[in-house]
Amino acid sequence: MTVRIARGALALHAMLLCGADLAGPDWVRETAGAAWQPRDSQGETVFRNRLWIFGGWFQSFEAPPRDVWSSADGREWKAVSKSAPWLHSDLPMSITFRGRMWMMGGWYNGRLPGHSASSAVWSSKDGAKWKQETAAAGWTPRIAAALVEFKGRMWMLGGTDDYYFGNDASLRNDVWSSADGRTWTLATKSAGWAPRAYHQAVVHNGRIWVFGGGNYVPEYKAFNDVWSSEDGVNWTRVAESAPWNPRLWFSAAVYRGRMWVLGGWSRVPEANWGDVWFSNDGKEWTRLVSKTIWKERHEHSVFVFRDKLWIAGGHAKPLSNEVWSLRLPKGFFESR
Repeated sequence: MTVRIARGALALHAMLLCGADLAGPDWVRETAGAAWQPRDSQGETVFRNRLWIFGGWFQSFEAPPRDVWSSADGREWKAVSKSAPWLHSDLPMSITFRGRMWMMGGWYNGRLPGHSASSAVWSSKDGAKWKQETAAAGWTPRIAAALVEFKGRMWMLGGTDDYYFGNDASLRNDVWSSADGRTWTLATKSAGWAPRAYHQAVVHNGRIWVFGGGNYVPEYKAFNDVWSSEDGVNWTRVAESAPWNPRLWFSAAVYRGRMWVLGGWSRVPEANWGDVWFSNDGKEWTRLVSKTIWKERHEHSVFVFRDKLWIAGGHAKPLSNEVWSLRLPKGFFESR
């Protein structure tokens, strides 16, 4: 009996044997067109058993949207507010913390006159009514920082003071924390990792992890390093160069006990990314390969919701309002 195996299958089998890639289940497209206008750079969170998105970016020569949407299943979306009181909704930082949704920082007015970054902090219990907790937090106005919950506090990490008109001096590597969104404490003015924006952070195994990011203009730079800290002050470089390409505008999450890096963009090479990587220790990374997956994109939303990993929207050339989900079987990693 002769067994015939396609060349592509042999190549995939070889990659699996050497641990470079791991075959995974297909992504499911929950909707090809959510009710909200296609966008990227929006705020996002999971709150009260629903997915939420707010604000974002349509183009560089108009003010960013101020709408708020939520969904219980990723398919049907409800407009909760068409005009929230915050203005700076392009590349803001967002999180669920102590029974409220939080949105802070962000950019306003694109490349138009009157553009600005914000250091305001807003919170909401329902997405319709928003309270400004402070008009000026301790950190400088900024966009594209990372925001996580850790040890009962919100932690702000890095970012940039300017979007289209800044330079390397606009980049930050400071770390701040707050228990109430109003009073912020500086943990360190200069963390071990290089100043950066458009990066990501997660909390995993009792530590904060920071990876990727860099700068967009005027001088492009991108990282694929991985750092961790157990206190937000002292940082250890876990990997100088992860196997995923250096990138900006990607998304990250913790799902099934692993850290995940999804999509993004780079100028060198010029590419939108549609890859999916996971790691338990930040040092060894594996690419999850699915036959059916979303189109390459950047500045999309990522959620962990109802035991699934989700992505929504983003710039997929053109802007997207798709929603996709992935469910890994429990014990998926242990069985391999």
